[in-house]
Amino acid sequence: MRAVVYRETGSAADVLEVVDRPVPPVGPGEARVRLVRAGVNPTDWKFRANGMNGAWDEVVPGQDGAGVVEEVGEGVEGLAVGDRVWTILAQWQRPGGTAAERTVQPASRLVRLPDTASYDLGASLGVPAVTAHRALTAGSVTRLAPGALAGQVVLVAGGAGAVGNAAIQLARWAGARVVATVSSEEKAALARAAGAHDVVDYTGGTDATVAAIREVAPDGVDLVVEVSLAANIAIDVSVVRTHGTIAYYADNGGAEAVVPVRPTFAANLRLQGVLLYTLDPALLAAAAEDVTAAVEAGALRVGEDAGLPLHHYPLERAADAHAAVEGGAVGKVLLDVE
Repeated sequence: MRAVVYRETGSAADVLEVVDRPVPPVGPGEARVRLVRAGVNPTDWKFRANGMNGAWDEVVPGQDGAGVVEEVGEGVEGLAVGDRVWTILAQWQRPGGTAAERTVQPASRLVRLPDTASYDLGASLGVPAVTAHRALTAGSVTRLAPGALAGQVVLVAGGAGAVGNAAIQLARWAGARVVATVSSEEKAALARAAGAHDVVDYTGGTDATVAAIREVAPDGVDLVVEVSLAANIAIDVSVVRTHGTIAYYADNGGAEAVVPVRPTFAANLRLQGVLLYTLDPALLAAAAEDVTAAVEAGALRVGEDAGLPLHHYPLERAADAHAAVEGGAVGKVLLDVE
């Protein structure tokens, strides 16, 4: 089978290559998937560049993908040969991710993909949608469903990113009013296409951004889905209502944030970090169920008309795909495996 691999850390152009490898065997509790699409996320290039992979001699990158089950191991229940699936954390603590024609995964990391969903959508779920789900359930609700966030206002920082896009769509599906912040009119159009009710350009500075958010949400917001806590903490604290939550999932804009102590404790705010790799398995499973339900309902989509343009690369150009994500490509980067 063809597989993208790297054996040392470095730039995508220097260390990624496509090789032929034997089809991996299936062990107990596992299933092998013939991949059709693989998603590329910022976490993939960060693993490659920073060596956060473990002690393996060779690594196939990629947490997200979609394809068809072609073999199941002993003890696997709920999956059968021919099932269409999407993956969760396929390369976490394993050397074999989704940038290959086949991947073997524990059954717990494979989720049934509804028949109405494309492989493009399936490969775009994983890290972005599950991260968004965890952020949205870090406040007053533990599960997402229609009406779960009714009456609440959700602020999505970076509404044109993949996680931001998923957060907008999931929050809309759950009944929230969604405000998104963006840095350009192009990104504003994408946030609106995703379903944001209100869009605020944050490039005017903290005071102007706070005023614009307060104009559309005068009583404040219940929850912030935050991509850049270091840069945006002052905004977030100024717009979150009492007993609100700031859920942050990345360190864009800085590795340290200065938290104003009195305003946060005076408002009984919750500051919630979000990282999938250390998330309780029960929360991962709940996210998989809710995300799949949103897909079945047609509430999670991809493509330009859903605010998430798709950028396709053949497997042989995996290095270019990684470079595109590392360079801040707007939209979702996918590898066409099959």
